[in-house]
Amino acid sequence: MSVVEIDERGRMTIPKKIGLKKSRAIVIPAGSFFITIPLSAHPQKNAQGWLPTSKGRAELKTEAELMAQHDAAERAKRRRQL
Repeated sequence: MSVVEIDERGRMTIPKKIGLKKSRAIVIPAGSFFITIPLSAHPQKNAQGWLPTSKGRAELKTEAELMAQHDAAERAKRRRQL
């Protein structure tokens, strides 16, 4: 475990021993802390073995966009913004 400092602009430096140089990560806020999950350079290739699907990339993208639109509309209705 490493302790890092966060500067006034919200940036932090990851220690070298963790080895996340020039990479991307997902940051999930969880109350007073957050979870960081490193992403591989080619996530599609890594997911092929454990995430099988018969749908193509374009079809998956379209489905995800429709689900996001539906979710946004539902949230707006709950907030009485629509």
